[in-house]
Amino acid sequence: MTAKQYIKTGEGENYNYSQDHCFVKLSSRDTNGELCLIEDTLKPGFHLKRHHHKVMTEVFYMLEGQMELIFDDETIILKEGDTVTVPPNVWHEAICTAGGKMLTIFKNGQFDVFLEELSKMTDADFSNAELMKSVSNKFDIYEV
Repeated sequence: MTAKQYIKTGEGENYNYSQDHCFVKLSSRDTNGELCLIEDTLKPGFHLKRHHHKVMTEVFYMLEGQMELIFDDETIILKEGDTVTVPPNVWHEAICTAGGKMLTIFKNGQFDVFLEELSKMTDADFSNAELMKSVSNKFDIYEV
């Protein structure tokens, strides 16, 4: 990135999925894959399945509401203003029953590109378990 970027509220590339409405506030394309910042509006019933990353570090900062983060050795209830950093190779799962809002920083990951790729997929693609596993692994997301 050679120039400053200013992205206003409600702006940025956005992807509105069944459980989450994501706004890309900083693209990994602008940081040589080093950083990505996503503003997530978590819809009631949000559930991110248990997974880990081999390279990527994930930082969750809760803006509104609360979210349950489940690790192998503990469960944390992330409340407004709380931050949790999840390093590579740590299994985690997230549940936000009532909905909420958070910022997620991805270090050494291209989560924004993952969201873009998902947005181009069909219902048949989403039903194809092997394809979904391949796409997830391509972006350093490994499920059970």
